[in-house]
This record gives sequence, C-alpha cells and structure tokens, in this order.
Amino acid sequence: MPTPPTEQAAPSAVPQRPTPGGPVAPSVGGDDDGALTAFVVLLLVALTALLGLVVDGGTALTAHQSAEVEAEQAARAGAGAISVDALRSGSVQLDPGSAVTAAEQFAAAAGHPATATVSGGVVTVRVRYDVPTAVLGIIGIRTISVAAVASAVDLHGVTAGAP
Repeated sequence: MPTPPTEQAAPSAVPQRPTPGGPVAPSVGGDDDGALTAFVVLLLVALTALLGLVVDGGTALTAHQSAEVEAEQAARAGAGAISVDALRSGSVQLDPGSAVTAAEQFAAAAGHPATATVSGGVVTVRVRYDVPTAVLGIIGIRTISVAAVASAVDLHGVTAGAP
C-alpha cells in the first residue's frame, strides 16, 4: 500500500521576531547603547539650571529692589533727625547720633538689619541680607546675597525754582 503524501506547511510570509537571548544582528553604526540616555540627562541638567536662573534670579532681582527701597527710606528717616539744640540756637544741623539710630531702627522695622553712617550732613545706609533659593539649592547654591546703599541729606528752607 502506497503511503499518502505528507502535507508540508507553506512558508510564512510574515518574518519572525527574534526571541530574547536569540541571535541579534549587530548594529551598523557602532556601539550607541545609552547615547540617547546620556543626552537626555545632560539636557535635563541644563534645563534645571536654566529654570533655577529664571526663578531664583527673579527672586534676587525683586529682593535687590526691596533692599534699595529700604536703604533709601532708612536714609531719609536718618536725615530727618535734626539737632534740637542747634535748632534752638538758630541753625539747622543734623544730629549724627540720632540720625544713625533713626536709620538703623527704620531698617530693622522693615525687616533687614542695616548699618548707617553720617559724614558731612549726609546719612548713608547699607542694607545686606541673604535670600534663600528655591531651585538652585539642588546644585548647592542655598542663598543669594543682596545688598544696597543709599544716601540722603536734609533739605530745609526755600530751594531754587520755588515760586
């Protein structure tokens, strides 16, 4: 009795995917494994630094403007400290001790310590403080220093240009 012919499976038109651990064709361009990951990590570091400069830089600019305003107002407060004894004798003079005290008390009330000096009737106030960072703390920059200097002098009597 003749044997019936065996049926053979037709070859599949869809290519088979390689199985894990199976043979894989070598890459043509060389060993690029992880190159994209390194690029993404460097890009994220750069974007974080840029974000820190924008956020913390803006905070520092705002704090610097506030320090300037505080120094100006403290200097004006100090320049208003007129000597009562000199005023009674008919002259208008600044009382240096009172001027320094008034300026430093104004700055302390504004929230930041200051140093004041008087020289030749001019009150000079220096305000300096540190502002904490929000984003740059990630890379080790915890604070940014802010400083401002302002001077004021007391004007009295009629000045030029008055009607």
